[in-house]
Parts: sequence; C-alpha cells; structure tokens
Amino acid sequence: MSSVRRFRSWKTVLLGVFGLLAAGFGVLWLVGLRIEVDGTGIKPVVSFYKASRHYESLEESRRTPPPPESVSVVAASASSPSQLPPPYWTDFRGPGRLGSYDEMPILTDWPSRGLPLLWRQPVGGGYASFVIANGRAFTIEQRRAQEVVAAYDVGNGRELWKHSWDGEFKESMGGDGPRATPVWHEGRLYAMGALGEFRCLNAEDGKLLWSHNILKETNAENVHWGMSNAPLIVDEKVIVLPGGSSGNSVLAYHKVTGELVWKSLNDKASYTSPMLVTLAGQRQILTVSANRVMGLSTEDGSMLWDYPWSTQYDINCSQPIPIGDNRFFISAGYGHGAALVEVTRSGNGFAAKTVWENNRMKNKFNSSVLHKGHVYGLDEAILACVDAATGQLKWKGGRYGYGQLLLAGDHLIVLTEAGDLVLVKATPDDHEELARFSAIEGKTWNIPAIADGRLFVRNTTEMACFRIGKSD
Repeated sequence: MSSVRRFRSWKTVLLGVFGLLAAGFGVLWLVGLRIEVDGTGIKPVVSFYKASRHYESLEESRRTPPPPESVSVVAASASSPSQLPPPYWTDFRGPGRLGSYDEMPILTDWPSRGLPLLWRQPVGGGYASFVIANGRAFTIEQRRAQEVVAAYDVGNGRELWKHSWDGEFKESMGGDGPRATPVWHEGRLYAMGALGEFRCLNAEDGKLLWSHNILKETNAENVHWGMSNAPLIVDEKVIVLPGGSSGNSVLAYHKVTGELVWKSLNDKASYTSPMLVTLAGQRQILTVSANRVMGLSTEDGSMLWDYPWSTQYDINCSQPIPIGDNRFFISAGYGHGAALVEVTRSGNGFAAKTVWENNRMKNKFNSSVLHKGHVYGLDEAILACVDAATGQLKWKGGRYGYGQLLLAGDHLIVLTEAGDLVLVKATPDDHEELARFSAIEGKTWNIPAIADGRLFVRNTTEMACFRIGKSD
C-alpha cells in the first residue's frame, strides 16, 4: 500500500508541475509569446509579439503627425524639385539587381553606438525590401488581412500614401505576408503580392493604373512560400513569373497599358527574380525556375539556352551574378552549392556549360555579391569569400545567421538575422569585421537598401533609416 501511495504522490506532483508549466505558458501566450524558426528551419526564435497590438501601434503611428523638427524631403522638394537626387535604388537589390551600391562613398569609421539614426517606425509584415525614388521609399507589407503598398518620406519615415487589397498569405515555417520587392520605373510602381496580385500604381499618389492576378489568370498553382519574384522592366515590357503550365511560366505585359505582350515556357516558378543581362554578346532575360537557369529572348520570351539547377523541394532563391562577358555565378542552399557557368554561341544558338561547381558557397535565401574577382556571400549562416574564376574558398568566418548583405565600395554591409548591422572589409585576404551594432529587433530576413547616403532596413515589425553616406 505504501508503494501505491508513493506512486500517487509522485503522480500528483508531476501533474501539478505540468499544470503550473501549462498555466505559465498560457500567460506568456496571452501577453504575446511568439515562437518562430530561424533560417535553419529548426532552431526556435522566441519573441513577444501580439498581432492586434502591433497593428494598433502601427495605425496610431500613421495617424500621429510628425514632430515639428522632423525633416520632410518630399515637402522640401515641392518648392525646389532640383534638390532631389536622380532616382538610383529603384530596383530589387539596386542597379542591375547586383546588390552593389556605388552612388557615393560610405562611412567606414562607424561610431561605437552605430550609424546615425534618421528615423524608426513600425511596419507591417512580410519580407520585401525598399526601392527609393523622388524622396520616397516604397515597400509592400501585410497589415491585418490586407497586402499594402506604401510610400514613405525618406527624410522622416512618415507615410505619404498607401494602396491596399484583400489578401493574406500565411505559412507557418517561413512566415506570413508578401515577399516580392516592388519596382519603380518612370513614375510608376510595380508591386507583386504573395498570392499573385500584380498591380501598377502611380508612384506619386498610389492610384491604381492597372492590375492582374497572375496566378488566377494563368491557372497556375502558387509556390509553397508564396510569389517572391520582383517584376522586371525590359524596354516597354514588365516581366513576371507565375510559373504556370501551357506556356504560362513567364509573362510579359506592356508596362503602361498592362496588356499581355507574350508568354512562354512551362516551368514551375522559383523564388528568384529575373534579370536583364548581356551574355555572349546577346542581351537577354536571365531567369531561374525551380529546376534550371535559362536565358530568354527579350523580344518574345523564347529560350536561348538552359542549364540544369535543381535543389531539394524545388527551392531556388539566390540571384545569379553575371561575371565578365559570358559567365555567371549561381548558388543554392539545401546542400547544393555553387557553380560558374559559361554561355557561348553554338551554331545559330547558344550553349551553357559548367566551368566549376562545388559546395563552398550555399546561398539559402539570400544572394552573394561580386567584388574584384571574388564572390562574397553567406554560406548557409557563415560569411565566406570564393575566387570567382576557380571556386577556391579564400576564407570563411563570421556567423551572421540567415541575414542579407550588400556591397558598398570596398566593404560589405551585412544585416544579420538578429537585426544587427555589420561592416566587413571586402578583401580575399581574411574575414575582417570593422563595426557592428543593433539596428532593429526581431528575426530579419529582408534585404537592406541604400540611396543618397541613407541605409534602409526592415523586417516584419520594424523599419529604420540610418545615415551611411560620407559627408563632404
């Protein structure tokens, strides 16, 4: 009987412990405990976030007038438009989609407290970056059950206009919200939602010019982590990638009227954005589908050449990097690696062949940059440098998580998965970290943007702008 009593006593204690733990977890959940996963898909990221509270804070910030001392670039330029710099960072990852900033020299001697903060604001969810033109920074975000394209004053971060539609993409592992960065071109903004809603807006006031839902109109199935490809402007066309069958994989619309110009291929979509490049003397659209890299004619979308490139789960996210006149670098995570591919003319057509391939650079859902013959990027979660010509690993160091990076002059700007900004010297000699500070809080997968000496960062809850340009 005594052993039975002891068993019942221990059972009561264990039930009490589990009850207390459950109650404690319930309290934490009520106050906003959020458990996500990092870029490994395994390690938990714990934070406190309550969607309703965050949206209320965001909406209140948009209603609150800016303080009198805030600097409005848009208001200042209204009386003197010549004060605005020429549009520069108007595309995904900047000019040419190469992730490289060379508009002006940057600060390389960062203060211990970090770069000068210009402004900070709450922002809606999603993983898009910014494009910047005419004193405005544009992005797309999730606010409650709507996808919202918004324009912000680059001087003070205040919202100038918003354009929204009903749409809520949800994914438990990757996260919710739109992914594709909008594109600014000649006063128009082209924005893609995670569910395939594609809209052309007047960048001055956000008014709708035309729209298509590229998934519904082509009967294409959305990819697992949502439409992520930034639209591409090519001459009078804008290119998008629904990934449908029956010739509906790649679409070209007239950039002004929105009328369909051509469609081509049957490939399943990837998460990589198309690029306009010249390889082997041929101007072409460089695009990556779920299973291959292709060069397409700018005139009608016909395929010029292809190169097999498959990963687990059909996940290709990294942007190719053109190298020289007829080569490009391509990388993928999920155990795949990287390759240098050469495109040459072959009779009346083209052919693509491998120059080298190895597993020294595995870009998972970020992209590398090229500087003086070397590729710098995150090999999974660790920064690495590879000789572009040979594939030789020069160094590997610096654990930044599954963040993002840009090239600025002879330096790398790394935005870590934890929201830190890091300055690293772009040299093949060794990994040399020069400065680091906490920029924004929370899991950060969004690509930073730089224009007119301002560095823009955001994640799913917060955005901020820092002065990075060097003063004269």
